[in-house]
Amino acid sequence: MAITASSNLTVTTISLTMAELGPLNPLPVVAAELDQPYTVGEGVPEELQTSARYGVVPNVYPYLMQDGYSRDAAPKELPAVVLENSKLKVTVVPSLGGRIWELFDKATGKQLLHTHDAPQLANIALRKAWFAGGLEWNIGTRGHSPTSCDPLHTAIVHTPDGKHILRMWEYERLREVVFQVDIWLPADSDVLFAAVRLRNPNDHDVPMYWWSNAAIPETDGTRVIAPADEAFGSDYATDITRVRPTDHEGYDGTWLVNSPHAADFFFDIDPSERRWVVAADDDGDGLAMLSTGLLRGKKLFVWGQGQGGKRWQEWLSPGAGPYSEIQAGLAQTQFEHLVMPAGAEWAWVEAYGNGHLEPQTSHGADWDAAVAHASERLEQLLPHEELEAMLPAAISNADIPPSKMLLHGSGWGVVERARRDRSGMAWIDESGTPFVDESATAEQEPWLGLLHGKAFDGAPSFVAGADWEDLLAGQDSPEAKLHLATMKHARQDLGGANALYREVLAARDVTPGTKALAHRGLGLALLAEGQEMQGLAELRNGVKIDPSNVALLTEAVTLSNRHGDPAMALELAEMAPKEAAAVGRLRFLRALALARTGDPGEAAAILRAGVEIPDLREGEDAIAALWEEVCPGEPVPAAYQFGMQ
Repeated sequence: MAITASSNLTVTTISLTMAELGPLNPLPVVAAELDQPYTVGEGVPEELQTSARYGVVPNVYPYLMQDGYSRDAAPKELPAVVLENSKLKVTVVPSLGGRIWELFDKATGKQLLHTHDAPQLANIALRKAWFAGGLEWNIGTRGHSPTSCDPLHTAIVHTPDGKHILRMWEYERLREVVFQVDIWLPADSDVLFAAVRLRNPNDHDVPMYWWSNAAIPETDGTRVIAPADEAFGSDYATDITRVRPTDHEGYDGTWLVNSPHAADFFFDIDPSERRWVVAADDDGDGLAMLSTGLLRGKKLFVWGQGQGGKRWQEWLSPGAGPYSEIQAGLAQTQFEHLVMPAGAEWAWVEAYGNGHLEPQTSHGADWDAAVAHASERLEQLLPHEELEAMLPAAISNADIPPSKMLLHGSGWGVVERARRDRSGMAWIDESGTPFVDESATAEQEPWLGLLHGKAFDGAPSFVAGADWEDLLAGQDSPEAKLHLATMKHARQDLGGANALYREVLAARDVTPGTKALAHRGLGLALLAEGQEMQGLAELRNGVKIDPSNVALLTEAVTLSNRHGDPAMALELAEMAPKEAAAVGRLRFLRALALARTGDPGEAAAILRAGVEIPDLREGEDAIAALWEEVCPGEPVPAAYQFGMQ
């Protein structure tokens, strides 16, 4: 049932069958998990190699992980906004990262996006929780955005010239920038428009990453076309190399069903060419992604036809059929970050519609003819000059105040504004993207209190930055020292972190929770320094102090196995609360420890009884590997095959 309507824009709800996101993982993300420079092979220009080395981060601190979900789904109503005209019907879900969930072409009756009514949360994003389908916005660093499953600040904006815009925005904590997406659908337009603006309020350069990812239905006749003969390819196992997608490893990779394994193709589009990518099914219909010049990169991703790729698709979209993705980004590839100057604002316009290609040409053997035809059809769909001419108005409209607020995002924009006010630092003009005080919650309250001179006695969330460290250094509580240690640890100052963790452990009147986290932090730091025995001992101490902290216990069991002490892993697993012991990951970790301590029979029994790990990492093939070890000669069950190759 519609709540409000504004011309072709309706505020309503959508029913999806999903698992609950669950509680945030309380453990701060301090280990260096992402700081891996990408390896490049033949034919990759120095410019790309340089930008692939720039801007990598060790982790996603200060965000917390979203891994509290299960695979127990139930129907739920979510706020949605529908934009509709005579040609298209578009459904957006602001509470799930602002995702465009449906793009329905009325003339053909086709959904141009892969969409379904039962999205399954899985460990694919930078903060783990992610779901397949629709069109998503990715910012920060390589991977699916930290905001993938978070609500965005959302409002309707009415412009003086009568345009009705759906606006969504948020403060992105990893890069300390503000992003916004303005979406509109003019009357009788064949395409949907999205204007994106990024603002860097800092007095220093920021490594920037943005990719708009569209999931598309994968059929036997779907082909993806972009105006390039070559691409930079990655298969998740070998170096990035220059490849020819139409003749890659003996197959034409522009046909989605030809790829035997998961693969990326970042099309090497000449700067003089219009930037577009289109997916065409056997009727020539399918999603076209067009953009103004700043959004340089265009990409095809396929899961591949292997058992692992098919298993992942069924894991993510049960019963919804296969899909692939076409994507558009700021850099030429997703291995790169661009330098966003201090105080800079970047903006571009994206457009989405049905490419309506002629299948005989688009699916013919002549690639050049297919590209020329697609280019001509897309020029008819939306002339390049017309799209470029929209950018100035989009930039102007970006600061028009909201007419009606629909949804609050996080309160971190409120905290950031207060932090900058206190320090006399520049901040953005909030006219078009207000961060209202009402959006602040218990996550932010201790930090707002610290900014206003209150004593700090702990927080369920974490912050980053030199001025925060200065503020915490002025406090004398164990909680302040723990947070200061955590901040140093996250930026890989292991020596400084170790000293502070030890101060917390030596302090009087330390709460069990704080003490357990200090043991955990010290343990991780020692492991990072190669002191395995001492590090594992600290992790054991942390679990013994707070065995009810299942996240802490699971991490300690994982690391015990990884660092060669399966006996400790078994010891800790026995301490798990009864309900937690039945959780898939702990059951698997126990099986792994049993195999390593000489009891493969019991390990095999656990696997035969069935293990399901809701937060299984993308490409993680550990269950299959253990099966092959403890059940030699028996085929690996399809349910355990998640390898990307």
